[in-house]
Amino acid sequence: MLNIGFGNYISPQRLLAIVSPDSAPIKRLILEAREHHHLIDATHGRRTRAVLVLDGEIIVLSALHPETLVARLSPPP
Repeated sequence: MLNIGFGNYISPQRLLAIVSPDSAPIKRLILEAREHHHLIDATHGRRTRAVLVLDGEIIVLSALHPETLVARLSPPP
């Protein structure tokens, strides 16, 4: 399981991408996911720093930086 912050976890097998929320296409993706009830907000009211795209068109918002999530996903050396 991948800790995405604040005690929230996702299955790494379902993870397709970890992206920054700053670009316009990603913002549109978030809006569409919210409209279709495919959005999970795991930020606990904090600023969104990473958008996780899961299979099944599920979008997860995280307050952790993408680099932090990738480091947690990678096995230790």
